[in-house]
Amino acid sequence: MAQTSSSSEKGLTLAVLGCGTLGTAILSGILDSVADTKSSSETDTETLPSRLPTRFNACVKRPESGKRLKSELSAHASSITVFENDNASGVKDADVVILACKPWMVTPILSAPGIKDALQGKLLLSILAGVPVEQIEGVLYPHQAHEDIIKSGGATVVRVMPSTASKVRESMTVIATSTPALPTEQAKLIDWIFTRVGKVTHLPPNQMDACTALCGSGPAFMALVLEGLADGAVAMGVPRAEAQMMAAQTMRGTTGLVLSGEHPAILRERVSTPGGCTIGGSLVLEEAGVRGTIARAVREATVVASQLGKGVQGVNGTRW
Repeated sequence: MAQTSSSSEKGLTLAVLGCGTLGTAILSGILDSVADTKSSSETDTETLPSRLPTRFNACVKRPESGKRLKSELSAHASSITVFENDNASGVKDADVVILACKPWMVTPILSAPGIKDALQGKLLLSILAGVPVEQIEGVLYPHQAHEDIIKSGGATVVRVMPSTASKVRESMTVIATSTPALPTEQAKLIDWIFTRVGKVTHLPPNQMDACTALCGSGPAFMALVLEGLADGAVAMGVPRAEAQMMAAQTMRGTTGLVLSGEHPAILRERVSTPGGCTIGGSLVLEEAGVRGTIARAVREATVVASQLGKGVQGVNGTRW
């Protein structure tokens, strides 16, 4: 997103609290997107927040993680600061924070000295699978109702589910709707952050576990299908590298057609000529129950996602 000199002067600082696979992918995707579009002119000003992130803090626990991150993001060294085992400082210096730790780490991280005060009045975007907003608020503000937290100037917690495809800016990110609705400026900022790394949609909080299964776990399911396609070609004599590349491009082309408005069933029908190879292969997949098996995988992943935050004890003794 293009930055004018005035917007740069009042730019925001975005912190990522926990830079594992997903946290690093999001940070990398945002940094690459910002770098690629700095020189372009911005025309869609109505959808832009008045202030955009121009500085980035990456919070990690171990020196090894800090070294890895500095190496991976070396192209953006001037825009990023890495905080090693000092989450409070990284969060304090930020305006917006993405919480990207493991679900079971939410209590020790958010209850650490200085974190609550550092988050005061800030936007906290949680990408934790299976952890509802109420759980995070329970750790930060035990015995306080959501309305009281907002009135007292506490952190505004929003649940978001992106995917590791953020790294190549192809994430499907789901943002949970908030009640009451977020101020327009905050809503624009969240959309801006995650449209840097892919597509965005908004759904109610009670659908977030299913979205975690579909969008968060989906890349693994897609990779399994892709491997099967490549293996079949290898079995018939196609070199592995070429088979994998062709399978990936075929999958990419198919998703492109669907995203352009083509219905999957109609697309499948169009390439299934009578007595042809496509219908023959499709029948094998149907006989094996592949479609139902994949659907059950999403259902199972949804159930597991809903349990990821359970059993985590809050600072007030509440168990989730």
